[in-house]
Amino acid sequence: MGSATLLLALFFLSVLTTVPKVQAAFTCNSTTRSTTCSALIDYVSPNTTTLSAIQTLFDVKNLRTLLGANSLPTSTSPNQSVAAKDKIVIPFRCRCSNGTGISNHRPVYTVQKDDGLYHIAAEVFAGLVTYQEIQAVNNISDADLIEVGQELWIPLPCSCDEVNGSKVVHYGHVVEAGSSVELIAEEYGTTQETLLRLNGITDPKNLQAGAVLDVPLKACTSMVANNNSLDYPLLVANGTYVYTANSCVMCKCDSANNWTLQCEPSQLKLSNRTCPSMQCEGSSLYIGNSTSAGCNQTTCAYAGFTSQMILTTLVEENTCSASNDAQKIGLQVWSWGFLFISCQLLSLGLQFFQ
Repeated sequence: MGSATLLLALFFLSVLTTVPKVQAAFTCNSTTRSTTCSALIDYVSPNTTTLSAIQTLFDVKNLRTLLGANSLPTSTSPNQSVAAKDKIVIPFRCRCSNGTGISNHRPVYTVQKDDGLYHIAAEVFAGLVTYQEIQAVNNISDADLIEVGQELWIPLPCSCDEVNGSKVVHYGHVVEAGSSVELIAEEYGTTQETLLRLNGITDPKNLQAGAVLDVPLKACTSMVANNNSLDYPLLVANGTYVYTANSCVMCKCDSANNWTLQCEPSQLKLSNRTCPSMQCEGSSLYIGNSTSAGCNQTTCAYAGFTSQMILTTLVEENTCSASNDAQKIGLQVWSWGFLFISCQLLSLGLQFFQ
């Protein structure tokens, strides 16, 4: 009897520990003409799997899109193994609706034999959503009545809102055990106050492992300023890359490049179509090319695309100003150092003659 009671207690304990945290919806009040935006979310795989399987599960159109969000080389195999509990960042499109953000009708999951909404939410999608959220967006009256082959929209949490007056990439970060709001803020270049406000947390001590935290990631500045561009706003987070303009252009963000988006022709072999011209008007330069004359550098930059053409613009930069500033700072440091040493020598000399 005692052993049976112990086993029963252990069973209920295991159930409780696998219950996903109830996620607070991400606030999304964006009212721009662009109806969707780019978003990211962590997926912690419950079992060993592959990149290809994750791509299929989350309806990511191209493997290269998944690779870019995870800063993986474009040569990475789709069959690359992902160990259980490893974290993979999922890129997707977000839309605002009634003050909250949810993924734009993707991913779509096809119900398998013996599936239940709770199993789909808690185990298949690792607690990124609740079964009640799946039930609501799919207009399911009875959570126990789903059919094999039925397609379900999985509403991942996201946002398109500006944060502190800047456009950002909202990242659904799955909190690891032992982490804190302060550590997460430091790791992703934001503040503890911002994270608390975005996530409606009053006390940072209430942060729970497994919760999905809305973390705003700074995006590189791009020349895609026209909201008629089909990829406006083009937001790319630091250390990631994306393919845009129907995969004709590859853009990457690196904070080391002064937070300026670097774009160039993708060099992909695209079947049954060719890419439009990427030459800057009135120039011999193409996207990603630069030319210098003295201190002036002119770059042909990507500026968006339409259904018929790729937009470009010429960007001029004075490359000497930064160098001159660095030289001035170096000279000031050297001057102060020389003055300090001189004073020390003078002091020693006075002591010698006393």
